[in-house]
Amino acid sequence: MASLKNVGRSLARCTLQSVARGPHIQSVRCRAAAPAVNVRPVDDEPAAPMVKTAIPGPRSKELLRDLESIQNSEAVQFFVDYDRSHGNYITDADDNVLLDLYTQIASIPIGYNHPNLMAVMQKPENLGHFINRPALGVFPPKDWAEKLRKTLLAVAPPGMSEVQTMACGACSVEHAQKALFIAYKARQRGGAPPTKEELSSCVMNQPPGSPDLSILSFKGAFHGRTMGALAVTHSKAIHKLDFPTPLWPAASFPELRYPLEDFVQENRAEEERCLAEVRDLIEIYQKKGRPVVGIAVEPIQCEGGDNHATPYFFQGLQDITRENSIGLLIDEVQTGCASTGKFWAHEHWNLREPPDTVSFAKKMLTGGFYYREQYRPKEGFRIFNTWVGDPAKVTLLEEVVKVIKSQNLVTNMANIGEYLQQGLKDAQTKFPGVVKNARGLGSLCSIDFNNSATRDKAILALREKGIHVGSCGDVAIRLRPTLIFQKKHADVFFDCFDSVLSSFK
Repeated sequence: MASLKNVGRSLARCTLQSVARGPHIQSVRCRAAAPAVNVRPVDDEPAAPMVKTAIPGPRSKELLRDLESIQNSEAVQFFVDYDRSHGNYITDADDNVLLDLYTQIASIPIGYNHPNLMAVMQKPENLGHFINRPALGVFPPKDWAEKLRKTLLAVAPPGMSEVQTMACGACSVEHAQKALFIAYKARQRGGAPPTKEELSSCVMNQPPGSPDLSILSFKGAFHGRTMGALAVTHSKAIHKLDFPTPLWPAASFPELRYPLEDFVQENRAEEERCLAEVRDLIEIYQKKGRPVVGIAVEPIQCEGGDNHATPYFFQGLQDITRENSIGLLIDEVQTGCASTGKFWAHEHWNLREPPDTVSFAKKMLTGGFYYREQYRPKEGFRIFNTWVGDPAKVTLLEEVVKVIKSQNLVTNMANIGEYLQQGLKDAQTKFPGVVKNARGLGSLCSIDFNNSATRDKAILALREKGIHVGSCGDVAIRLRPTLIFQKKHADVFFDCFDSVLSSFK
């Protein structure tokens, strides 16, 4: 989203009482109320938003000037007082308290300053993980395998039992791609070792050691900002301008029409068209001498505009990978960790077999990727960097997993997601000339505005009322709440959203 630091603010506040809701919105949402789950409140979480100044306020602007003397800070929206942020609420440097439905770009799992995580930080037995950051690939802690079993393998995608940690989402995608390339060449060699020519030529970026291979991705995709991840990213020019990237195939991602139930045949035809394009591109690149070794796809194109496809499309993609003996990389960096009402979004697809690799980060606190056994490299140092992750983050994730399971937060996301989606659908019914295409999977929800200017005004207006949401694509706002988000928080959002949309009528 464009920088917001120079935009003026009013101090209008929306009422937080349920009686202030529009009658249509209120009645439908109440009928869709979610069953109760065991979500325990976070200590010190505010009862409601509170806006005291424009956002960014005087203190944020002062801090911005200071930061600008050190680095480019055009992306900064406001500065945060993380010590005073709690649960679902974020507090900025000017003491404004906002209900946060964007959560550090979808990366806060169980809220700010969760007491369980604060307790983990204070346990003497965990200090070594926080003080020391070992080079995990060569000098892992003695309890490393046990920690991986308690955390990442305890929530592994069905049918997957191997995992590699990494630091962030982009490097997770990068190294998952490397696993696809390694496995493809290993199959080609039929078990034989690399030749001397391959070993010498690869050092100088020359074939045959550096083969001309490719990974197919999708228009509108976002897989990260490092160079390999950029090769499969096609969402915004700002991500890719001036960087050399390989000429790899990019297929059309389905553009579904909403409401889905009214366009079943049209959407099936659109997905068939895109699957046919994938098949054609694989054949074209094979003839070019640049074979496709795998397909990289997001369950939902989040940065690209929250673009969805049906299980039929993803099942078709897996069929194509099997027909061509290539890999399927599912990028769950933003969609993983329970937000969609299942722990992994691809669980909604009923795939005939597990994916080949699944990348993760954000709410998982650590980066990394799961992989099937045939994608494990035979040599050390092939999937490697100094740290390959951080045991401190895995220690925190261990507690997050406990909270998710003990409070049934996957079910909470399914229930709250239904409530949020219904509220967005109600909004588009009430304001048809302003918003449209309400959609979501669990709590990972979005809605389109009729143009980008109105969308941007709505984001600013919501912030004035103490609601923090994110943008994506050209015209959408996206909701990315924590896993402990509840109906009462949704009602606060919808009160303010109704007020903002009413001002655009």
